[in-house]
Amino acid sequence: MLTSDTLQFLYDLSRNNNRDWFEQNKPRYEKAVKKPFEQTVASVIERIQSFEPDFRIMPKDCIFRINRDTRFSSDKTPYKTHIAAVFTPRGRQTMHNPGYYLHVEYGALEIGGGAYFLEKEPLHKVRTAIAQDPDTFRSLIEAPDFQEKYGGLQGEKNKLLPPEFKSAAAKEPLLYNKQFYFMAELDPELALGSGFPDLAAEYFRCAKPINDFLKEVLV
Repeated sequence: MLTSDTLQFLYDLSRNNNRDWFEQNKPRYEKAVKKPFEQTVASVIERIQSFEPDFRIMPKDCIFRINRDTRFSSDKTPYKTHIAAVFTPRGRQTMHNPGYYLHVEYGALEIGGGAYFLEKEPLHKVRTAIAQDPDTFRSLIEAPDFQEKYGGLQGEKNKLLPPEFKSAAAKEPLLYNKQFYFMAELDPELALGSGFPDLAAEYFRCAKPINDFLKEVLV
């Protein structure tokens, strides 16, 4: 599983983000980061499948590459300084579906999910479902366990709404959102050791009802 060596490598990478350093330290990366994270993600998948049986995925389907795509970025550093995975029915291939997300770096641990990538038509569907049943939607995001773990939903907002949603937005202002995701920011030390997959699964299971609401609309 992940250890303090994992976090130390990610810190060192943040201070030496160049190909020469990475190639010299690649055996260390394999031992301290890549293989432990693959095992961690495998254990998380096993637990997720107990309440999301259609998630027929393997770690390689979920884990993002550490290499950055610098083609369209002003930041030309070649590597990400975090490790991350997304859990949906087909992993990275279906990131437009509501799912779960895990992110670890030196100084940060993020556990969350929801609907992050919403194009115009899917966004309209989500807003319509919320406007038609705002009480159910509000009951899901105000559930005590969800509030305790995540504090509510997040997401970028539109300044203007289509006219058909304006009156409903007076009751439910989250209709202005163009993303509907949840994210807990935790002590990265919690990611270390054999108990972490259970912790991650506990956070994901708590968010399943809101993901189910979103999936019913989108999938």
